[in-house]
Amino acid sequence: MSTPTSALTPADPDQKQRWWARLGPGLITGAADDDPSGIATYSQAGAQMGYGAGSLMLFTYPLMVGIQLASARIGRVTGKGLVGAFERFCPKWLLASLVLLLVVANVINLGADLNAMGDAASLVLPGAPGWYAVGFGIVSLMLQVFLPYERYVRVLKWLTLSLFAYVGVVCVVGVDWLAATKEIVAPSFRWNRENVTTVVAILGTTISPYLFFWQATQECEEIRRVPEDHPLRKAPEQARRQLRRLRIDTAVGMGFSNLVAFFMIVATAATLHVNGNTNIQTTAQAAAALRPIAGDAAFALFALGIIGTGLLALPVLAGSAADAVASYFHLRHGLDLPPAKGRAFYGILAAAMVFGIGIGLSGVNPISALYWSAVINAVISVPMMVAVMIAASSRKVMGEMVLPRKWKLLGWLATAAMAAASLALLVVSVG
Repeated sequence: MSTPTSALTPADPDQKQRWWARLGPGLITGAADDDPSGIATYSQAGAQMGYGAGSLMLFTYPLMVGIQLASARIGRVTGKGLVGAFERFCPKWLLASLVLLLVVANVINLGADLNAMGDAASLVLPGAPGWYAVGFGIVSLMLQVFLPYERYVRVLKWLTLSLFAYVGVVCVVGVDWLAATKEIVAPSFRWNRENVTTVVAILGTTISPYLFFWQATQECEEIRRVPEDHPLRKAPEQARRQLRRLRIDTAVGMGFSNLVAFFMIVATAATLHVNGNTNIQTTAQAAAALRPIAGDAAFALFALGIIGTGLLALPVLAGSAADAVASYFHLRHGLDLPPAKGRAFYGILAAAMVFGIGIGLSGVNPISALYWSAVINAVISVPMMVAVMIAASSRKVMGEMVLPRKWKLLGWLATAAMAAASLALLVVSVG
């Protein structure tokens, strides 16, 4: 009688070590949320609205956990990404529309991130920003195609450490914590187009469609990577352990994301807003938020933060778009595929990256491009979130493992908040 793989000592290390080693989809997704688009948006929010903008991160955290947990649960229970789940109840035209919206938003975000990465690199190195944007795009693409998935995940985990540069700023900058606490607890908000747009941009960069698709897809990748793991609909005996891991992974990842975003807002509020600089127009101005910790090296540290988070976000953006398109056309897909067996998938991924590079070379202002890409994400998130919540609540899709009521409530609250913010933006834009 053969011994089950799970019983072999080499394949079953200490449970704590194994849990940490498998902590990934939620952590990487959360960290990728603080991409250059997020950095630009949070920096602009802190400069424009002051410490009060930090209260939004307390508001968005539970909502973000709710919608991300719903997405991750779909992947782990069904063994399929969101497109595979959506096609169980969506008509073909609606599914195609959702995939198209995701691809358009991701490519715009890719271009904006590459633009900012090139601009940041040119601050500390000689050469034109466009060449750096092209180089970063090519390097990211090569890593996704030729580096095995398991090793690539380790690279992405290490890249999350680049975000701690922004945590360090708050530790040494002169933050008036009494004033900050008062504004965060009782923020003042002026109803005007600029502030409403900033709030929508924060929601759009914090709760973005590509994050839903990526985390669900990565749960599927993990199922394929670990021999003893199976979709929970086929292996319900794994449900208790896997769903607990999924909850912790998502809560930790989204908490890390929102904590770093909070520090970015506080840092720019303390260094820019208090000095009357309320409108960031260039990457160099945003770099001023790091000047208190690094002096003349502030630009270099800011560049490292932009480049590090950009390298973390590029595969998430390109990979989630490619996976959605490949799933729609029922092509083989996944970053675990060798190039010879995943030509179509990697071709789609390469096309997304090439279009993103094209946008990055367009010469638009990096901060402006990043800021508006967040607004676009917010507007198109609403139909995506509705589809996620329907799928996570459907017995046709999830069997007996539909989303529990408390998580369902958070997910629908997140959807309603995004819809209300988008409607408010429309009102102030027309009015």
